[in-house]
Amino acid sequence: MLLANMPGGVAAGLGQLRRTHAWLDVLVVVAVLVATNMVAHFTTVWASIATVPIAALVLVAMMRHRGMHWSELGLSPRHWKRGTLYSLGAVGLVVAVVAIGIALPFTRQFFLSERYATISGALVASMIVIPLQTVIPEELAFRGVLHGALERAWGARGVFAAGSLLFGLWHIASSLGLTSGNAGLTAVLGGGVWGQVAGIAGAVVATAAAGFVFTWLRRRSGSILAPIALHWSLNGVGALAAALVWHVSVA
Repeated sequence: MLLANMPGGVAAGLGQLRRTHAWLDVLVVVAVLVATNMVAHFTTVWASIATVPIAALVLVAMMRHRGMHWSELGLSPRHWKRGTLYSLGAVGLVVAVVAIGIALPFTRQFFLSERYATISGALVASMIVIPLQTVIPEELAFRGVLHGALERAWGARGVFAAGSLLFGLWHIASSLGLTSGNAGLTAVLGGGVWGQVAGIAGAVVATAAAGFVFTWLRRRSGSILAPIALHWSLNGVGALAAALVWHVSVA
């Protein structure tokens, strides 16, 4: 409304200034995410635990200081009810799909991950490590801060395209040993260099597609609660299913 009451040249100049600031915000957020990813995966064990959660909180504080509203970050209380309803639906769908996956012999092998070879380890990972170290920080960073910055700069198309691609690329480092630790993937892709490359490429494509769905949930519900729930269920329920399959197979 304020811009509409201004002379055309002034309004255009202010509009361009705001777009420039939005693009700079996107560049800063992406730079922080790249640095965070490098530190988390290629330095110390303690850094891998603390870096992503700290970076997510710093990004939220930074964008709030830059004037980004809670609703732009997906953190507005007025969207909690809608976000909760979408969350319940997302978790229910994943549980049903995972149950079918572990029931079918062909797909059951893909749940045989050495990382979750024990029930106790899977429970700790599912209820503590995954939500606090991975899911909540990543959703704050991607469907919260990056989502808001991209929407200011390029609108919905930018959020879906760039946001999903960046989320896929974010998982390159964490996918370096993917095939070597998963019996099903090793059997299909092989355990050599090309198998590793195929595993990384597949992980990027899969997580980019997941990022697209997370973004849809975020926009549809107006809250990051829904993508948090779906993200956790894909990882947390998957970890519990892997432990169950491993336990049954060994027994």
